[in-house]
Amino acid sequence: MPYSEFTIRKIKQSFDLTTIENGRFFPEINPIQPSNTLNDFLSESLPLAIATGSEKARSELIISPVLVEVRKILHRKILHRKISLFSGADFTVDPGMGLSGVCDFLLSRSPEQLEIEAPVVVIVEAKKADLNVEIGQCIAEMVAALKFNEMNNQAMTTVYGIVSSGTAWRFLKLQGKTVTIDLTDYPLPPVEKILGILVWMLQSG
Repeated sequence: MPYSEFTIRKIKQSFDLTTIENGRFFPEINPIQPSNTLNDFLSESLPLAIATGSEKARSELIISPVLVEVRKILHRKILHRKISLFSGADFTVDPGMGLSGVCDFLLSRSPEQLEIEAPVVVIVEAKKADLNVEIGQCIAEMVAALKFNEMNNQAMTTVYGIVSSGTAWRFLKLQGKTVTIDLTDYPLPPVEKILGILVWMLQSG
């Protein structure tokens, strides 16, 4: 069973998970000013992505540029080129447990860009409509990330997940067997808050 077939109920039953809904799990986070490059790009791409309405357009024209900006911020100021970003990558971890398929976006605290290396910290699912529908898939990928990190001797207790339409971002945390789902949909624009949360996740995961 691929990631996309997991519902919230199914992933909870399969991996004995507990969910906490509407639980905010990050502190007050300072917004981060985007570069002029991202500002200029989004001013053109946001209206186009919204008008087009497709998942692919929102992924390419909104979500991907934001994640690239986060990578640049961390490379330049904090982690000195130790973040890799993957888009549309196969992330098959344990087919027997249903942990197989493709992740829309994946961020790893590793300099390797040719293949995914542990530790995987953030999983991002890009969707165009109802974010609730895709939470089960995102949690399944987060479970796979924890397992992948452990298999590669990078055991971590926490992985973060995001389900986004580009203009709305919802954040999740998997810690041990507990999934915390912040049911607040954070809007974009403005992009500053989203950048701040993403940078915090990659520093604290």
